[in-house]
Amino acid sequence: MSLAPRRPRLPPLNALRAFEAAMRLGGFAQAAEELGVTPAAVSQHIKTLEGWAGAALFDRHARGVCPTATARRLAPALSGAFDQIAAALTDLREAHPRPTLQIAALPSVAQIWLGPRLPALRTALPGVEIAVHAIETPPDLNREMFDLSIFFRPDATGDHPLQRDALCPVCAPALAERLTRPEDLDHVVLLHDEVWASDWATWAEGAGVALPSAPSNARYSLYSMALAEAMAGAGVLIGHMPLVADALASGALVRPFAAIVDTGQVLSVDQRRGSRRAAQAFKVLREAL
Repeated sequence: MSLAPRRPRLPPLNALRAFEAAMRLGGFAQAAEELGVTPAAVSQHIKTLEGWAGAALFDRHARGVCPTATARRLAPALSGAFDQIAAALTDLREAHPRPTLQIAALPSVAQIWLGPRLPALRTALPGVEIAVHAIETPPDLNREMFDLSIFFRPDATGDHPLQRDALCPVCAPALAERLTRPEDLDHVVLLHDEVWASDWATWAEGAGVALPSAPSNARYSLYSMALAEAMAGAGVLIGHMPLVADALASGALVRPFAAIVDTGQVLSVDQRRGSRRAAQAFKVLREAL
């Protein structure tokens, strides 16, 4: 039996990942955010790679770092290699006897928009396990093992737009009876989501409305909690139309004022290229609007 030659010893995979991400994204901080580590950890990984190679990959300056010519030569080959690995793993997963549809979504989108549409996905994809991952930042589908990515994105940047985003105050019907004009907001609680902390100011500016100078406020780290409070009559929330459309249609929420302000963003779906499950899932989600 012939023996294949041993592969040469390679540097640590995490060092290669850190270098590739730093080159592709343009800095240690950006690479750290994608990899879920600190910039100091990225810097240490790259020092490890430099020690293995015996060559500097970045010039360090007071204002930051700059890739060397050696780094610029290495980066395209390394990015291509990671892309090939991702493609091979996608093929492997597609052929798995118990396939899984991996969905990444903004937490509020996963909880409010996607949740009610999961039964339709399960019906359309029998035998396919559906895994939903609530994350804050859209993933790179070329490098992360997700089939679909559902996020608010600037207009015309997503693969498949679903619904335009726009802002408007929403509240329970009983509370709306006390609101005949924007000045009446002085007498109710304004509900705030901490992620979209500027929603009230954005709507007021776009609608030409002056907000109360000393409002009663309630703040939530989860938009879904703020939305539940609005439906319970606790106060008035700035609704993102894709996330409140179902509640408005059912009558659980109403719009006390007519003014609606476009955000310039769209709820959109990106899908992994070449994935049949992803294409079928997107079709189901689009038809479930």
